[in-house]
Amino acid sequence: MVATGTLLTFVVAAIASLFMAWAIGAGSSGSTPFAAAVGANAISVMRAGFVVGLLGFAGAVLQGANVTEAVGTQLIGGVSLTATAAIVGLLTAAILVAIGVFTGYPIATAFTVTGAVVGVGLALGGDPAWAKYRQIAALWVLTPFAGGGVAYATARLLRSPAVPERYAVAALGGLVGALVATIEFALLGPDGGAGSIAAALGAGIPGGSPVAALACAVLVTAVLYRGLVTDPETTQRRFLLSLGGLVAFSAGGSQVGLAIGPLVPLLDDLTIPLPAVLAGGGIGLLFGSWTGAPRMIKALAQDYSSLGPRRSIAALIPSFAIAQAAVAFGIPVSFNEIVVSAIIGSGYAAGGSGVSGRKMIYTVLAWIGSLLLAFAVSFGAFTAIDAFVT
Repeated sequence: MVATGTLLTFVVAAIASLFMAWAIGAGSSGSTPFAAAVGANAISVMRAGFVVGLLGFAGAVLQGANVTEAVGTQLIGGVSLTATAAIVGLLTAAILVAIGVFTGYPIATAFTVTGAVVGVGLALGGDPAWAKYRQIAALWVLTPFAGGGVAYATARLLRSPAVPERYAVAALGGLVGALVATIEFALLGPDGGAGSIAAALGAGIPGGSPVAALACAVLVTAVLYRGLVTDPETTQRRFLLSLGGLVAFSAGGSQVGLAIGPLVPLLDDLTIPLPAVLAGGGIGLLFGSWTGAPRMIKALAQDYSSLGPRRSIAALIPSFAIAQAAVAFGIPVSFNEIVVSAIIGSGYAAGGSGVSGRKMIYTVLAWIGSLLLAFAVSFGAFTAIDAFVT
């Protein structure tokens, strides 16, 4: 029998988690995946918000476990987060992210949540998890260079007169197909665990999963090439929307952990299965995308770079790859940082046209400020509450 007080505090923490999920859906995971497609006029703002919500929910359920467990148990050592600590951390982060949504500036959700969770964890008496911090910092620092650099190179390739566009786009599609075949999804592995499409298909063929992944890449390449020959405009638009969908799915798998991760230490006492909590977080992301994302989609699509279809494709491919790497390693990552960096990189491939340097500086300052502010506020708030209660 669960004590009434324990149950009530968990309910309050769950409400704070849902608020956080809504704020993330309205901001990071809801706005960034289709921003490039909207900028290229491949989809309307409102339709993008609707679709990204559904795909984000699917990603949360099928890929959300790794980052969720990392946020809940690996950011602090020596202690487990209490319900009060989870509430303070989640509310601090959610309020800061919501401010970003309503002011039109893309506050980096992963920076904010990480700062808040570390803040309450240290205030609780925990030890810094330096190994995890180094891993997180490495990805955060490398993301602008890797995402922007790959986007720049891809955009230059697509603009090069030496390489026909149908060959370049078809080859890029094959690469994306191979990546999709090798990433892991819940329920595809043995005994209902995580597994990849390539592993599932390769179990019954010679050569196993590598051959299956190669077959997926060849199939996607062939389909894209045929479409680019017969109807290039429609095929390019569909490819762009498919990439946006993959990024939206990946956003759900990563960002749901930022919302519900602090609840993980509380689940054992209440015997609540993690998949159920993932589904709840996914619903929060979905409603956030439907109700708040259009504003941020418009800001990203129009304020950072004037995108065409080729530059949008160049921005989304590295965004998808980096997002899946973060999901695989269980690292909280900001989708604002990933996609904004890729959009800027693809914009510079065209001589920097449409890229706002002033907006870039403000955005980077907002990212750093959100990390420090979330840490300070959550640490101070929990310290004050703990002193008052005890």
